[in-house]
Amino acid sequence: MKLYDISRELFSTPVYPGDPCPKSEQVLRMEMGDLCNLTAFYTGSHSATHVDAPLHFVEGARSIDQMPLELFMGPCRVVTAHGILTGSDIDLIQPQNGERILFHGGAFLSQSAAFALGEAGVILLGTDQQSIGPAGDERAPHVELLSREIVLLEGLNLDDVPDGAYTLFALPLKVCGLEASPVRAVLLGE
Repeated sequence: MKLYDISRELFSTPVYPGDPCPKSEQVLRMEMGDLCNLTAFYTGSHSATHVDAPLHFVEGARSIDQMPLELFMGPCRVVTAHGILTGSDIDLIQPQNGERILFHGGAFLSQSAAFALGEAGVILLGTDQQSIGPAGDERAPHVELLSREIVLLEGLNLDDVPDGAYTLFALPLKVCGLEASPVRAVLLGE
């Protein structure tokens, strides 16, 4: 068995334009005579590797704490894809009902690709990009997938992961009412 850490580091990963920059602050420091070390940190909910809940683009939809935990772990498939994918591209991948798919290689989804994934019954979609949607057309694929309650796992580091079947673990923080959460994502392979 091989374990792949597919998370990006929270403080050093570039943020999506307009998002807040993560930062940390040492509150207590043993070197300054304090009893222990204690750190506070601040981050946007979409920093580094994170999951989007339906509330991100669908008003009144479920927040991250309301999503079933079993969606965030289980069998998945890593697929290399490049450019802006269409529904026809997705048909070639042959997604299955209940499948988790992680795209590697810089792919983005068009609305037709998101529709095809939704129609196939995919339950989680991941990408090594900061967003599943291409610049200038991010809303349509997000709405298409999130309105179907398909979890979006963005900002993955799949550089050293070959295509194939794995077991995914990408649990969100238990943060009530938020539209997204950072995660520590790992793949378990044979």
